[in-house]
This record gives sequence, C-alpha cells and structure tokens, in this order.
Amino acid sequence: MRPSVLVTKRIYPEGVELLRKHFDVDYEATDDGLPREELLRRAHGKQAIVSHLTDKLDGAMLDSLEGLRVIANVAVGFDNIDVAAATRHGILVTNTPGVLTETTADLAFALLMSAARRIVEADKFLHSGFWKCWTIDLMAGHDIYDRTLGIFGMGRIGQAVARRGRGFSMRVLYHDSVRASEELERELSLEYVDSDRLLRESDFVSLHVPLTAETRGLIGKRELELMKPNAILINTARGPVVDEAALAEALHEKRIAAAGLDVFEREPHVNPLLLDLDNVVLTPHIASASVATRRRMSVMAAEDVVAALAGERPPHLVNTKLWR
Repeated sequence: MRPSVLVTKRIYPEGVELLRKHFDVDYEATDDGLPREELLRRAHGKQAIVSHLTDKLDGAMLDSLEGLRVIANVAVGFDNIDVAAATRHGILVTNTPGVLTETTADLAFALLMSAARRIVEADKFLHSGFWKCWTIDLMAGHDIYDRTLGIFGMGRIGQAVARRGRGFSMRVLYHDSVRASEELERELSLEYVDSDRLLRESDFVSLHVPLTAETRGLIGKRELELMKPNAILINTARGPVVDEAALAEALHEKRIAAAGLDVFEREPHVNPLLLDLDNVVLTPHIASASVATRRRMSVMAAEDVVAALAGERPPHLVNTKLWR
C-alpha cells in the first residue's frame, strides 16, 4: 500500500505530479484551502502534509495526527506550524528556503522605490485625469541613491537586499540577534548597530526577520517615534512584526514619510486606516510570487516529502534535531 499525502491548497502542477509518482495524493485543488475541522479530518491517516502559510498546524492538531511523518511547508517561514510539538511527535518539518531569496529581495526593493518615488500615487493621479500641467514639485518624492538603508535581519534575504542597496551606493546598517561574519560585513560594507541607532539614522528601514515571540511587535509606536520624519518602512517579512495601528497613525500624522507593506497582521484583512492613506504601498503577500519561484517552491516541498517517506534526510529540514 502506497503512503498517502494531503496537499492542503493549490500548488503548481509539477509538485503534484511528482507526489503522484510515489504516493496516493489527496489534493485540495482550490485556492480557498481547508477549514480547520476539514483539514483535521482529511489529514487523519496521512503520512505527509504539504501545507501553506495559511494552514495553522498547532500542537492540538498535531497531537491527534498519529502516523504523520512529515510536514512540507510551501514557504520559507514556518510560524504557522508548532515545530516544537512536531518535534515531540517525531514529525519532520521542512520549508523552501533559498529559492525565493532574490525574488523576495526584488519585491522589497520595488516597494522601497515605489514608496520613495510615489509611483502608485503618481499612477493613480495620472489615470484619474488630474495631471493638467508640469510643476516644480509635482509628486516630488525621496532620493534612494546615497541614502542610508537599515536592515533588520541579515539572513539570506537581508543580504540580498543589502546587495541591492550597495548598487544604489547606499550606506547599509543592520541589526540581528546574531552578528554576521567579518567577511560578510566587509563584502557588503555592512555596519552592525543596535536597533535604536538603526531606526534613528536610516532613511529606509527594511524588515527581514522571522516571526517569533521576540520579533512580534518589533516595530511599534516607540520604534516609529525614533525614525526620521522622512524615513520609509518596508515589510516583506511577516505582518505581526509591525503594529499596524501604530504605523497607520504615524503615517497619517506624517511622523514618517511612507511605507511599503507586503504582509499584514491578520491577513487577508488589512487595517482600514492603511487603505485610506496615499503614503503607503500595499501588495497582497506576493514577495515570492514569480512564476519560476512559486513553481520551484512547489517542487521543493514535494521533493522533501519524497525524501522523508523514503527514510532519507529531507534537503530542507527545519527541526534538524530529529536527524542525527
């Protein structure tokens, strides 16, 4: 009897085809995903789950899924999974790192540039027929070249954003719980600073941290008050890293200049105050959404399941303590 795999939501067909070569596949081929009770019902008896960031696989759910051997998350982040509970039950957890690094960095820098140069606002202005003549300060924004870029989180994506910043001759400050190597600091001309100094000195603040107990609410009212009036905040990490209400207030009162957000505290809900502002660029969690990247993420998750159910170490194992 072949092992059985649940795919909780639509992925690219190449991933499904690979799984079907090896397993019986219960595929939820919709974009809606599964309500919790339906997810729990269909996961019973499965040896693997291919999950999405919208699937909340908490301890209570994992406690009831006897025989589950691997969860392959189609994302680099895995805050939707109780990894500690999975580890207690001997369930391997995998993610899709690396492949989305450059794509996500591209989107972060696109948000940075769009917010700085008021691209979305200008596009709406023109399409609405409001452009009647050229004026000296029409849609005047903020320079990017030779400014200071502050990065929270110097992992793969943070490094890729830093490289883009160097291409614009930006001074790059960073803060991380673990300081980068001297070699990397030299290569990217990075300056390690504490979080308050980063906020005070940066013209652009870009967030690239995982969502943990320590990073939840990383940017709140106090942090926003430390930022320059002309500063711009970019978030392509996870929504709860930023206090949306505090950010909306700061943007409304022009205590910071602008923001570019791809993630939100209660997705897909967006704070209505943000929707009413012109000085914020909003995208619907699309940082890794290039065709090539999302296709490869789907296949990577499938490859991890194939390896795990064959008794091999999955290439992208998160809870490595289960594999000695």
